[in-house]
Amino acid sequence: MAEQKTIYTKEGFQKLKDELEYLKTTRRAEVGQMLKEARSFGDLSENSEYDEARDQQAKVESRIAELEYLIKNGVVMSDEDAAKNIISIGTTVTIKYSDGREVTYDLVGSNEVEPLKHRISDLSPIGMALIGHKEGDTLVINTPSGEKEITVVSFERTKK
Repeated sequence: MAEQKTIYTKEGFQKLKDELEYLKTTRRAEVGQMLKEARSFGDLSENSEYDEARDQQAKVESRIAELEYLIKNGVVMSDEDAAKNIISIGTTVTIKYSDGREVTYDLVGSNEVEPLKHRISDLSPIGMALIGHKEGDTLVINTPSGEKEITVVSFERTKK
């Protein structure tokens, strides 16, 4: 079975690569130094500093493996790939709900979601509904809180 590819914005994919670089270069060395210092305290069986350093090492190595997997299975949504006249990942969309309130969302890949910053996934109910639509389209979407009617007010490529 083929691996599932995850779509990222350029910014989101670069964040993954930057974190991986930091963990491999800086954080690994810091944890290595912590282990070295903890070993110098003697008996490892009752050495809480050593145990803590080993826990940190395990966390760092686990995150490195996770990031390597995400990067290997990630696809960057490029400006050339995204149609300029329809909503896609990497688009900032302003919608109007039927109750009159307007909300602006950045449509991002599923690993870049930050709901408090209005960065929603292409896999969320609203994100899925918006993909492929354009300004002026009215949609009825099913959300966890029930059916919502929204109208696309405007959209543009996200500027970062």
